[in-house]
Amino acid sequence: MGDVADKLAYFQAITGLEDPDLCTEILAAHGWDLELAISSFTTTTAATTTTDTNNNNHDDDVNLQSISESEPPLPPPPPGLAWKLIKLPISVISGSLGLVSGAIGLGLWAAGGVLSYSLGFVGLGSGSSSSSPSASSSPLVSVSAATTEAMQFVAAFERDYGTTTKPNFVSEGFMDALQRSRNSFKLLFVYLHSPDHPDTPLFCRRTLCSDVFVEFVNQNFVCWGGSIRASEGFKMSNSLKASRFPFCALVMAATNQRIALLQQVEGPKSPEEMLVVLQRVLEESSPVLVAARLDAEERRNNARLREEQDAAYRAALEADQARERQRREEEERFAREAAEAERKLKEEEEARERAAQEAAEKQAALAKLREEKAQSLGEEPEKGPNVTQVLVRFPNGVRKDRRFNSTVTIQSLYDYVDSLGLLEAENYSLVSNFPRVVYGQEKLTQSLKEAGLHPQASLFVELSS
Repeated sequence: MGDVADKLAYFQAITGLEDPDLCTEILAAHGWDLELAISSFTTTTAATTTTDTNNNNHDDDVNLQSISESEPPLPPPPPGLAWKLIKLPISVISGSLGLVSGAIGLGLWAAGGVLSYSLGFVGLGSGSSSSSPSASSSPLVSVSAATTEAMQFVAAFERDYGTTTKPNFVSEGFMDALQRSRNSFKLLFVYLHSPDHPDTPLFCRRTLCSDVFVEFVNQNFVCWGGSIRASEGFKMSNSLKASRFPFCALVMAATNQRIALLQQVEGPKSPEEMLVVLQRVLEESSPVLVAARLDAEERRNNARLREEQDAAYRAALEADQARERQRREEEERFAREAAEAERKLKEEEEARERAAQEAAEKQAALAKLREEKAQSLGEEPEKGPNVTQVLVRFPNGVRKDRRFNSTVTIQSLYDYVDSLGLLEAENYSLVSNFPRVVYGQEKLTQSLKEAGLHPQASLFVELSS
């Protein structure tokens, strides 16, 4: 139980303490571990309360009035199904076998009286004080211990009576078995095993392991068994006030963490006698079980309907959110594309401006260079014996001629070509045809006369690849 109020209410119901502040303080001291708090409380108080509890409540609460098929001098069972409630929190009956949250609301109330047990004699009672004087102060059984005891009982029963034909005893504690029966909308068949009783072996072989009984009980009930030698089986025998063995009982979960004791059968019985009792109880409890099943199905259907409605709402909400996200993403994409286009346009504009500026600067540099080279040539000399006439042919067919002093270098011819501004290429060579001579870098320092170009020369511009 995860709810603090439920834990507080159960602790008050179990311990009998009415002061909520005191109960809250005790639970808080044990970290709100209900089982640990109950165990601590009972361990410290049981020694002083057991005697008074046994004296005060023996006559009123110990004798559980249940419908049983027992031998004389016990009175015969009254007609019809007598519902009697053992007013015990489920966790207490199982000896702290684990607290479960809630019992199914079946509305089963006692026809023969509601008996309240206090924690001082939970699972022990006044009748067990003489046979087990130390049981009242023993700590409650843990879940793991209860499961272990159940597994040991099943293993021992199968070892003694076989595994082929037998009731399907669950290998779990009483509380878990009761929870299982509630979830499956079945009654819980309880068998308390007394290994030392002389009637036990015959009852187990002829009744419990008979084909007709096994088929009926496995089909209609959840079966739980426990040995009275074990802690949980012993406490259950005291809680159910088992006076004779073999002992069987039919119980079911009721409201407010109570257990409805529907029928108990004491003493050896034949399979036919057992089936009569089980069939009668099953028929009389069938309306309650059916109502509980229908109620549970209705709750499941309502829960499923709510889940479907919630799922449809979530789907619609997710669709709206998806459309909104898509709209925002589209807007963001358009904004990014517009920004990117603007950025590219700006970059292209800047690139064009830079290119134009660089071209202008280059043209200015070339113009300046041509001017400087033209100035470096000086005035064109008049014709004379030391003057060389040079003709230069360009790739586009243009021809240019000029007179140079025979003492100027080949470099002056290149300066002359550059100063004209007729070439876009920067790499070229001046070449003569007959004979073919390339006036390259190695001949730039030769004079025209030394290069054999005096008194006249015809050259053409050869562009470098």
